[in-house]
Amino acid sequence: MSRNSIVSAMVLLALSACSSAPATDDAPAPSTALSASFDWFEYTGNDPAFSDPPGSEGYLNPVLAGFYPDPSVTRGPDGYYLVHSTFSYFPGIPVFHSKDLVHWEQIGNVIDRPGMLDFDGLGLSRGVFAPTIEYHDGVFYVANTCVDCGGNFIVTATDPAGPWSDPVWLPEVGGIDPSLFFEEDGSVWIMNNDEPPGGSTYPGHRAIWFRQIDPDTFQSISEPIVLIDGGVRPEEKPIWIEGPHIYQVGDWYYLSAAEGGTAVDHSQVVLRSKALTGPYEPYENNPILTQRHLPEDRPNPITSVGHADLVQDADGNWWATFLGVRPYEGDLYNTGRETFLMPVDWKDGWPVILEGEEEVHYKMDTRPAPLGTIGEHVPMSGNFTVREDFDGEALPFHWMTLRVPQSDWWALDGGALVLDARPVELGSGTQPSYLGRRQQHQNAVATTKVAFSPESPGDEAGLAVLQSDEYFYALGLTVSDAGEPQIALRQRAGADQPVEGTVVATAPFSGEAAELRITARKDAYDFAFREPGNEDWTVIATGLDGKILSTRVAGGFVGATFGLYAGAAPR
Repeated sequence: MSRNSIVSAMVLLALSACSSAPATDDAPAPSTALSASFDWFEYTGNDPAFSDPPGSEGYLNPVLAGFYPDPSVTRGPDGYYLVHSTFSYFPGIPVFHSKDLVHWEQIGNVIDRPGMLDFDGLGLSRGVFAPTIEYHDGVFYVANTCVDCGGNFIVTATDPAGPWSDPVWLPEVGGIDPSLFFEEDGSVWIMNNDEPPGGSTYPGHRAIWFRQIDPDTFQSISEPIVLIDGGVRPEEKPIWIEGPHIYQVGDWYYLSAAEGGTAVDHSQVVLRSKALTGPYEPYENNPILTQRHLPEDRPNPITSVGHADLVQDADGNWWATFLGVRPYEGDLYNTGRETFLMPVDWKDGWPVILEGEEEVHYKMDTRPAPLGTIGEHVPMSGNFTVREDFDGEALPFHWMTLRVPQSDWWALDGGALVLDARPVELGSGTQPSYLGRRQQHQNAVATTKVAFSPESPGDEAGLAVLQSDEYFYALGLTVSDAGEPQIALRQRAGADQPVEGTVVATAPFSGEAAELRITARKDAYDFAFREPGNEDWTVIATGLDGKILSTRVAGGFVGATFGLYAGAAPR
């Protein structure tokens, strides 16, 4: 990976409520006297399922490993653009660019300025759900829902790397999952998931609504109509019809949507009509994508697939991006919902991704026809190691905070990342000094070097693996009640536990700097440290319960992140 590719992947995280000016090496250091300095961070992922590389014409699934759910894709003037849900993490809604739908480079984030959205008081799995991206007539559009923080909105940009406009709110569009369609006659339409007319008659009963909106103001200019009520087989009481998209192919309009909820019963269905506003008839062999009927004990299962979006490659062939998960046991996975890619076959006028007993595969033999030269990129799929020395002008785009920062509590300073140690706990449900990146493999190792001089118990800085405010492990430098330096490991495994978690292991420590390591082994996590100059690691705990970091146990829609943190006891 060249330095140019790293630098091109870097951007300011807008961490001040008062200013959106870039944070550079010349930026002021954090303001408090107590701070932690991180020299570097390294991440390695090594999953056996990725050990058999594809041929030169193939690729590996997922194309974006880790917590990159609800993918939406569009083709622009110089490649493809992809966005995902980030819920209450900030910056929100990453924007990826690709020439071939396989090799993706993050070029920015849609929600990257304080003031665009407010995530205060929200759980990590609230906030921005299921964005959709479209390109039309020189403008990029993202339609999205801020759940519990404003409802549905649209933002626009002429450059997908940003800046994006402030949200334009859509008060008449309820529910979630808005999606835009641009008709050839210049009219603009919006779809969304919401309760059906008269309300839901059973749990999960939803409808897809459709209305015309003003192309400039985005406000409704027609009465809404229902395109789908319940799903493709209403007599079976289908649940959670959502994530709709319309595609015009020849004389037909195709309406595709997810159905069945985002767990193991997830699926994708399709309907079509000769008229934009319907009526739409369902494909008799729906769903066009699911894995819910396959044996749970099959090797290397990929499950919970759905929420697809379709696009054409340079040769006119159709491809589907969609979400799926890679469980290590049953429905247990810590990597969140990931982005997969599969070809679309047209059968008797219908787009089909998979049917019968076909499985979503890790290794694919043929990739899409590219729109240009691929170039270098940060790896996002397969097994890889990435190291960050914090010597650029800004953090790479993939670093995230919990909710939107309201102050400047970090800085890049002389090749180090410096964090204020503030009296805000990781589990507080607010905005601690925490910068995280996604866990992208079942088997992963995160390592960092931190210098920190704690003054009292409760002062702590180090490395964490976090699924939510209520479920995390934190390995840090601190002092004991007697004032002796030590390494402490804390665990929080539920909302009923103290926000700071419970200390599960400690080890004596003689210095003010240490290397910290967290190793993920599917459902088990190991924790170790070593002082600078030592070759051997001291294991502080091994085989701790990783299932508490799974979506099945912790709940919500996010995956685990590895992060750097600093905290302080109240002064």
